Amino acid sequence: MKRVFYLLYAAFFNICRIFPVKKNRVTFLSPHRENFTDSLGAVLKETKSRGGYDIVEISSSDLSLNGISSIIKVIRFFTVKAYLLATSKYVFLNDNFMPMSSLKFSKEAVVVQLWHAEGVFKKFGLHIPQPEDVRKREIAGAQKLSFVVCSSESVVPFYAEAFGVDKEKVLPLGAPRADRFLNCKDYSEYKEKIYDRYPQCKGKKLVLYAPTFRDDEREDKKLLSSVDTEAFNCRLGDDYALLIRLHPQIHRCEEKLTGAIDVTDYEDVGELTMGCDAMVTDYSSVCMDAALIGKPLYFYAFDLEKYNTDRSFYFDYETYVPGPVAKDFNTLITMIERNEADSFKEKMNAFRAFNFGEPDGKATVKVADEFLK
Repeated sequence: MKRVFYLLYAAFFNICRIFPVKKNRVTFLSPHRENFTDSLGAVLKETKSRGGYDIVEISSSDLSLNGISSIIKVIRFFTVKAYLLATSKYVFLNDNFMPMSSLKFSKEAVVVQLWHAEGVFKKFGLHIPQPEDVRKREIAGAQKLSFVVCSSESVVPFYAEAFGVDKEKVLPLGAPRADRFLNCKDYSEYKEKIYDRYPQCKGKKLVLYAPTFRDDEREDKKLLSSVDTEAFNCRLGDDYALLIRLHPQIHRCEEKLTGAIDVTDYEDVGELTMGCDAMVTDYSSVCMDAALIGKPLYFYAFDLEKYNTDRSFYFDYETYVPGPVAKDFNTLITMIERNEADSFKEKMNAFRAFNFGEPDGKATVKVADEFLK
């Protein structure tokens, strides 16, 4: 079915190539997320602020089926939006868009991969195993890229290999999504926003647990069984509230969440990161944002051996991460009780320097200046 989808989209796109490219048309293509809260969204906002551009937004929401109106959106995705993409001078995207393997972009088009994460942590792109047909589409799609933007000079070689492009095409302009973290003067406004939405945690320190998805849906559904909220509340409940935000790609968990505050529906994880007092994660790139602004980080890696076998990392996990690693939940609670993340400040600074260089909060402007001529 997906193959038919890709071919149908490519067929209409390539027909639309008979029309000339519009010099001021900029398309923001979001296969990763529909809410544009990453680097793609930052550049979108900057482009709108400059004025004079014909802006097109395409996201996964265009393909959500829910009533007659959504059917119309799907038809527009395959027709009108395919035409707009085909006639765009500039195209920014934040993930692999599989139909790209068969799209014939104009030589005038500038196609820029902004990706949806910063730095390097778990392996991605061509560094992870894929079925042969998916791998062929990834490689063919990457060949359509004019440039790839990354967060620091240090990670250029990793991005070049992950996307299968020459190093000269990888530009360390910084991560636009990181600017908001660097430019925020007062993170307490986000804590107050969380308190307003979840008044049951008001007055307490906020511990955000934000695990990533597993490649096995069965493991996703059992994820919460590794969290002992009763023990957390017994030992830390007087001073701390536990917030849990599951990854958007995680299917509905079989375990019912009790004893913690479910913030999975909170649209912007960046606001949660800025508002929390400490973050707990496992293998998620959200650790990059926390490290960027110096939030205490704890790593709960109860299934590290299996995850390392299934996905793997660029560096030894326990040596690389900028915070203490717990393999069971009681150990994690003890680490938080003892504020053990405080002893990792030097390691966090090194982690930040490697993945972000010397960020100045102006990456969005640099990207816009580089490509929007």
